[in-house]
Amino acid sequence: MAVFSKYLTAKNSSIAGGILLVLYLLKHRRRAHKQAGKKGASDQVVNTEKDGRKDRAAVDKVFFLRIIQILRIMVPRVFCMETAYLMLIATMLVARTYCDVWMIQNGTMIESAIIGRSTKDFKIYLFSFIKFMPLIALINNFLKLGLNELKLRFRERLTKKLYDQYLQGFTYYKMGNLDNRIANADQLLTQDVEKFCNSVVDLYSNLSKGPAIMMSYLLISGLFLTRLRRPIGKMTVTEQRYEGEYRYVNSREKLLCKSLLCPFPNSDCKHIYFVFQVDHLHNFIFFRFTMGFVDSIIAKYLATVVGYLVVSRPFLNLSHPRHLHSTHSELLEDYYQSGRMLLRMSQALGRIVLAGREMTRLSGFTARITELMKVLKELNAGKYERTMISMQEKDSAENLVLVPGSGQIINKDNIIKFDHTPLATPNGDILIRDLTFEVRSGTNVLVCGPNGCGKSSLFRVLGELWPLFGGQLTKPERGKLFYVPQRPYMTLGSLRDQVIYPDTYDEQRKKGISDQVLKEYLDNVQLGHILEREGTWDSVQDWMDILSGGEKQRMAMARLFYHKPQFAILDECTSAVSVDVEDYIYSHCRTVGISLFTVSHRKSLWKHHEYYLHMDGRGNYEFKPITEETVEFGS
Repeated sequence: MAVFSKYLTAKNSSIAGGILLVLYLLKHRRRAHKQAGKKGASDQVVNTEKDGRKDRAAVDKVFFLRIIQILRIMVPRVFCMETAYLMLIATMLVARTYCDVWMIQNGTMIESAIIGRSTKDFKIYLFSFIKFMPLIALINNFLKLGLNELKLRFRERLTKKLYDQYLQGFTYYKMGNLDNRIANADQLLTQDVEKFCNSVVDLYSNLSKGPAIMMSYLLISGLFLTRLRRPIGKMTVTEQRYEGEYRYVNSREKLLCKSLLCPFPNSDCKHIYFVFQVDHLHNFIFFRFTMGFVDSIIAKYLATVVGYLVVSRPFLNLSHPRHLHSTHSELLEDYYQSGRMLLRMSQALGRIVLAGREMTRLSGFTARITELMKVLKELNAGKYERTMISMQEKDSAENLVLVPGSGQIINKDNIIKFDHTPLATPNGDILIRDLTFEVRSGTNVLVCGPNGCGKSSLFRVLGELWPLFGGQLTKPERGKLFYVPQRPYMTLGSLRDQVIYPDTYDEQRKKGISDQVLKEYLDNVQLGHILEREGTWDSVQDWMDILSGGEKQRMAMARLFYHKPQFAILDECTSAVSVDVEDYIYSHCRTVGISLFTVSHRKSLWKHHEYYLHMDGRGNYEFKPITEETVEFGS
């Protein structure tokens, strides 16, 4: 049984080595992270070369540094549930190894009893197999439990970390509008994260299954296949990007259905076909076919040949001590049992060689996840990467150089003041070069001008959605400004949630606002009949479809009365409301002390404001008080 003992020892040592490898990475992940920080972003994330292309995704030093960086998130401490599941998986793999060896031995004895027509031995070994079936099944399912739980926990931790950064402030908006490095964040945050976590756990499992014997074959074949698989990482990155773009283009059809009553435009159909990138998918499939052929030869069949060569050595060597004391039948039985063990070992070895393919594929997902982490970190730090050089070229003649985030924001209550602030879009289009005006609480301002003059841009800067390109902006804190759009958002939830959004019921109670007060807000905007119709504040409906356009606008005004901000920005938010209700809403805002910035083309609203800010769309603006003559002219 020499071959058997070698097999068992080698395989268990490999599993133990897998555990030690994980603990080593956990212990030294901080040291490696610091070293990566010293070497710069080029060793941690996907770099951008001079020609704008990103580094290829390959199994190299950069890949391992990236894995360690992400491992710090998925396994935050040495002693945590993730580590416990890693240990459980390793333990179950060791236990299953013993079970496999026992089943080979017991199966050999059952077959020997059948061939030898020994009813007694057949019953003994058969009942022994039946007796151990529950234990073997339990070990196998514990292994599956550990693998599935580890995948879920890895995904949970990584997703939470990414979403904490993605939803911080307005990062989700900035990623889609101020930075063009990540085209489809939803693809990365959902499918790519899931595939990455599954790939990591599968790789750990496969590496823990293999024996340490015949490592020379593993090293040679692994290096050879890894070299051949290098294009897979880059092709995976390209495939996922195309899939994300294809998914995004298809999602636009939903928006089209809501806004148009016509067939899908031919131009958009052509764009979908272009984004689909069938040629790339065909090339990827053919490459996988070629690599699958090579993998089968090297990792499966050639590994079996190596197993036969190893198991044959002690039997074909006539000077081996085994031949001195064993009969021919004993040698045949020993060979049969040991051969089955060696075949299992060669299969495990093949899984290790194939793990190189999984590692190459993992490098592609790792590159995308790391790039997302880098962009989120920089966006939260106020750093954007867009065509800022072109902005400087546009304004070089006027010696105006725009740097995003170079302006200063000062938080102060009851005042909004733009002091020599350029109003520009993230693309570098300058709308107003030097914007200066001041508004204090109690003063309502009407903002007017043609489409594209900068009205929405002004409020995006005011709401800190867009960076400040210079000058100084004095304003209340973000929570003391409230924006009411023309098409208000109706959240998923109850009738109460529509009024108090984005607050929760607990936050409503902390503010000391009762349901009776909420009813008064609805009555103020003539929506009390909705509560009477539903019968309770906890009624849940699809409010986007239940409420009409005018009801949604009035619900948004009730929401405004609930929050009572210092300043409110009303962007055509009463266009579907009757004039009498509109007059009451503006009068009530003045009564409760809400100062208004109104964007509207309704002439009847001039009388509710003290100043007007007019932008002509050519870089000029006027900020003047509204007089009786102005009101008469407007009316």
